[in-house]
Amino acid sequence: MGTDFAFLARQKRITLDMRDYYIDLLFYHRRLKRLVAIDLKLGEFEASYKGQMELYLRWLKKYEKVEGENDPIGLILCTGKNQQHIELLELDKSNIRVADYLTSLPPKELLEAKLKQSIEAVRQQLEYGEED
Repeated sequence: MGTDFAFLARQKRITLDMRDYYIDLLFYHRRLKRLVAIDLKLGEFEASYKGQMELYLRWLKKYEKVEGENDPIGLILCTGKNQQHIELLELDKSNIRVADYLTSLPPKELLEAKLKQSIEAVRQQLEYGEED
């Protein structure tokens, strides 16, 4: 069994109103049939990160999503998650998740496992949400 992720871009440039933005990492998940945007942040999670990721996801949905794909999801990686911020911003009701990252590079296997774990958690939440 091969990997479910296909790497698409690093520092994916998008332009809105003549202003450039960069999605840190962009993947495609074969089983979920959706783009996965990853934003790497220094420091703890801040509320403004949600708006930035929403902009990226809406741009990807409008310009990159193809027929038969599900809406893109976003993962914001920070050195710390402010749980109250995440709860009040209702990230659990969106296609955005926040996860901690380590300050030193872990082995490739651990990084892949963590990424798969995060995507699986999102997939399960989306499945349960669709049944409501």
